[in-house]
Amino acid sequence: MSTVDPVTPVLTKRWLSPRSWSIQTYEQLEGYTALRKALTATPEQIVQMVKDSGLRGRGGAGFPSGLKWSFMPPNFDKPHYLVINADEGEPGTCKDIPLMMADPHSLIEGCVIASYAMRANYCFIYVRGEVLHCIRRLNQAVAEAKAAGYLGKDILGSGYDLEIVVHAGAGAYICGEETALLDSLEGRRGQPRLKPPFPAAAGLYAAPTTVNNVETIASVPYIINGGAEWFRKMGTEKSPGPKIYSISGHVERPGQYEAPLGTTLRQLLEMAGGMKDGIPLKFWTPGGSSTPMFTAEHLDVPLDFEGAVEAGSILGTTAVMVFNETVSVPWAVMKWTQFYKHESCGKCTPCREGTYWLVQILERMVAGNGTEEDIDTLLDICDNVLGRSFCALGDGAVSPITSGIQYFRDEFLALCEKNRAKNRKPALAGAN
Repeated sequence: MSTVDPVTPVLTKRWLSPRSWSIQTYEQLEGYTALRKALTATPEQIVQMVKDSGLRGRGGAGFPSGLKWSFMPPNFDKPHYLVINADEGEPGTCKDIPLMMADPHSLIEGCVIASYAMRANYCFIYVRGEVLHCIRRLNQAVAEAKAAGYLGKDILGSGYDLEIVVHAGAGAYICGEETALLDSLEGRRGQPRLKPPFPAAAGLYAAPTTVNNVETIASVPYIINGGAEWFRKMGTEKSPGPKIYSISGHVERPGQYEAPLGTTLRQLLEMAGGMKDGIPLKFWTPGGSSTPMFTAEHLDVPLDFEGAVEAGSILGTTAVMVFNETVSVPWAVMKWTQFYKHESCGKCTPCREGTYWLVQILERMVAGNGTEEDIDTLLDICDNVLGRSFCALGDGAVSPITSGIQYFRDEFLALCEKNRAKNRKPALAGAN
C-alpha cells in the first residue's frame, strides 16, 4: 500500500454531485437499480449475500450484519420491524448525518432491500432530534421514493409492501443504545432494556426487530449491485469494505474521509492535510470519546475492528478526534466525563453514581486541588463501573479516564504536585 491509497468513493460517490439529495440525481447515478435486482431474488438469497460480503455493523460494535439479519424468525405470527439507528450522539462522530444530508436515497434504498430480506413491512428511522435539516431532508426523500413507486404498496409490482416512518428523537445520548432507542420509539423514557430477550426475538412492540446503523444499511445497495466478492476487495479479510472516517480536532482539513477499513491514522492525517499549524500530535481517539485513547505511538495501527482491539482500544464509530500538544489530558478527560455524567439515564447505580463521583474528583484535580490518592480513587471507581453497568454507557465513560492515566499519568501527578506546592507555601511563610 502506498502512503495514501484512497478507494474510488463508494458510500460518498454522489456527495459532490449537484442536488445529490434529490431522487433525480440518485436515479442518474445507479439509484434504485439494486432494489430492482434484489426484488428478483428471495429474502434468503439476500441475507446470504450480505453474510458472504462480510459487512459488519458500522455503529460501533462491528457485529456481522448478515448474521444479525438471519436471527429474524421466519414465522409471521407477529409483524417484523427494521429500525435504523440514526441517533449519532457519540462525541466526535459525524458520518451518518452528512450521509443522510448528501445522499438520503442510499439509506432508503438500503432500508427497502433490508426490510424485504427480513420480511418486514414497517421500517423506522430514528433520527437525532436536534438535526432538523436532516429530518426534513429524509422526509422529503421518503415522499419522493413513495411517489416513484419504491415505497408503499406493491413496490415495483413485486407484491411487497413497506412503509418508512422518520421519527425525531429528543436528543438523548442514551437513545443510541438500541434497546433504549426502542423504548423511546414506543413513547417511553429512553432507558436500556434487560437482555435477553434480544430485539430479534422481542424488540419494538415486543415483535421481532433488527436495529442497524445508517452507514451499515447504506452499504447494502452497493453489495447487491457489486457482489460480495467485489465488496471484500476493499478493507481487510475480517473487516471488509469501505468506511467513512470522521476526522475532527487539530487537523488542517477536518471532515469525512472514505477509506478502506484498516487505514491508519498516518494515512488519514495525510488526507486531512496533516496536523494544524504543524503542532505535533499528542493523543487521539479511534472511535469517539467512549473508545480508549491512543497516542502518537499508535499512528500505524490499522483502523479496523481487529487492529484497534489488538492495540488496546476499539474501532467504535471511527470518530477520529485529534489533539495536539497544547491540550491537557486531564482537562479533556474531565470534559468528556462531564458529558457522560449528564447523559447517564440513571437506571443503574454504577453508572449514575460512578459518573457523578468521577466528575467531582476530576474537576477538583483540574482546579489544582487534587492529591495522588485521587488517581487511585479514580481507577477504583472505574473498576466498579466497567462491566457492571446496565449498558455500555458506563464502559464508555471510564475509557478516557483509564487510558488517560495509562498513557499520561505524569500529567495527573503534575496537577497533584501543583496542589502540594500551593499547600506548602503558607507553612514556609509562617516559619519565617
